[in-house]
Amino acid sequence: MNETMPPCPECSGTYAYEMGALLVCPECGHEWSPAPSEASAGESGESGEKVVKDAVGNVLRDGDTVTVIKALKVKGSPSGIKAGTKVRNIKLVDGVDGHDIDCRIEGFGNMQLKSGVVKKA
Repeated sequence: MNETMPPCPECSGTYAYEMGALLVCPECGHEWSPAPSEASAGESGESGEKVVKDAVGNVLRDGDTVTVIKALKVKGSPSGIKAGTKVRNIKLVDGVDGHDIDCRIEGFGNMQLKSGVVKKA
């Protein structure tokens, strides 16, 4: 734990303490994020955008081409998506239940995938 906490930006109190990722002043109740140099490098990008990574840790961006790394079952289809299927021109979205890639797969149409089942091609 850092022994020298910065003073509160609201009341200049010297008794600030850490609570998770925030600093808290017990005198006035103000909560604030530590300076960027003190902040952990978390999962957010330089402008606060969410960083999406594939199964092996590569950062994904809109328009990338990815490869499915494991066979996936698709409801309503007798055959699923086979491992090794290439998906072109992905779009990153805030999907439901961890599905953060919006794409079109030949033979299946538009669908959403989890970033943990693809790798950057």
